Amino acid sequence: MNATIERLASSSGTFALGGQLMVHRLGFGAMRITGPGVWGEPADRDQAIAVLRRAVELGVDLIDTADSYGPYVSEELIRTALHPYPSQLVIATKAGLVRTGPNLWFPVGRPEYLRQECEMSLRRLRLEQIPLFQLHRIDPQVPLEEQVGALATLQTEGKIRFIGLSNVSVDQIRAARAVVAIATVQNRYNLVDRGSEDVVEHCERERIGFIPWFPLATGDLSRPDGLLTAFSQRLGATPSQIAVAWLLRRSQVILPIPGTASVAHLEENVEAALVGLTDDQVAELGKLGEGS
Repeated sequence: MNATIERLASSSGTFALGGQLMVHRLGFGAMRITGPGVWGEPADRDQAIAVLRRAVELGVDLIDTADSYGPYVSEELIRTALHPYPSQLVIATKAGLVRTGPNLWFPVGRPEYLRQECEMSLRRLRLEQIPLFQLHRIDPQVPLEEQVGALATLQTEGKIRFIGLSNVSVDQIRAARAVVAIATVQNRYNLVDRGSEDVVEHCERERIGFIPWFPLATGDLSRPDGLLTAFSQRLGATPSQIAVAWLLRRSQVILPIPGTASVAHLEENVEAALVGLTDDQVAELGKLGEGS
């Protein structure tokens, strides 16, 4: 990949988290730099570190992780690769899920647990304040107000700057905002999975950043023989690039975070910032995704 794509993420536009903290809209999701099943160390630790460093070189200044990725492995790799951090880098992490093995996730939202995990993330990431701290899941066994209230207290103490939610409904966002300001929402959303369309529209109205996880539908949208193959041949872009470009055009509050453990795939994903979709192409892709 040649030097002309350096700082390319800046071509994706910007969004102000909480109306204050400016980031480039195309970020990086650091879940896939862990082992299989999001469990344990990556097969190639040096490659994972290289991916993180290359992301920053390409202008990515929003890196999304969680205490449960590994668990803890992703945060530790971010610190190893990038500390001391560039001044503009925003690290977003999450708490609220515990792990008992590969691909196993269980919500725990007790206030004392969320506080503990925030303190540990601060230590692992070597940060004095977490720029964006997100509730990874709402624990159905704990009142929402108590879970969000715990984050509000951590914010008041200066340990986190902005608060986000993950995997929530519009009603849950409203309930949380009655307790504290919400800067971002992170739900599953991509061209072929529009289950959170009402949440996207709510975030647009309220200027809340929307971070779509699984932006490439766990790789289904990037297959060379998949839904976007013919479209990609017409545009001279890869299926992955088209899927990310559609998200960037879908709404100005959407902050895609495609993740990968490969430098080559990272560079391909970031080049999506250069894919200029017309209004007609955006509409055509939307219909294509709805029919899949």
